Amino acid sequence: MTEEAHRIDAEAGLRPVVLADAGPLAESLSRSRTYMRPWEPVRPDAFYTEQGQRERLAGALADRAAGRAMPWVLCDAQDRAIGTFTLNGVVLGPFRSAALGYWVDVDFAGRGLATAAVRLICELARDELRLHRIEAATLPYNEASQRVLAKCGFEQIGLAPGYLHIDGEWREHRLFQRVLHDGPVTGVPAGSGAC
Repeated sequence: MTEEAHRIDAEAGLRPVVLADAGPLAESLSRSRTYMRPWEPVRPDAFYTEQGQRERLAGALADRAAGRAMPWVLCDAQDRAIGTFTLNGVVLGPFRSAALGYWVDVDFAGRGLATAAVRLICELARDELRLHRIEAATLPYNEASQRVLAKCGFEQIGLAPGYLHIDGEWREHRLFQRVLHDGPVTGVPAGSGAC
């Protein structure tokens, strides 16, 4: 279920974000700042503080309550946040789609955690949110994220010039999608009152 915690391996889990994750996320983002710089927007120093993360999470929780997003945190064995995975721009009706974004702490990168989390999110999106498809975008040189998406059944569907402002410049991105099912549009997503 989208509102429950899920173990993805012996050392990590995925659960819905809470405001108390602000401190651990600030620490994780600060530790990973140099590592993630080639793939991230230029952000003010305040973004990497507990208060900056509290403000970001408050917005994410408001989007979740409105049915526009589903934000999760990747947690270590002690339940400390070490990354985020978010389905943004959730649209229901005949479209039934969302965009996936994620990052993993530098100290946990390369262990298969992103792949396991994306697989689980695809299942939850299909079974609980009743989405038809998920889209994602990567910089052309972000081969690690492209491998994650390929392992999880995503296919490249295009190239978007000047797609996002990353590391100080407008950069093209490869666009991917995964079709989760081809069944009819039925029901209301689990836990949804506004959609």
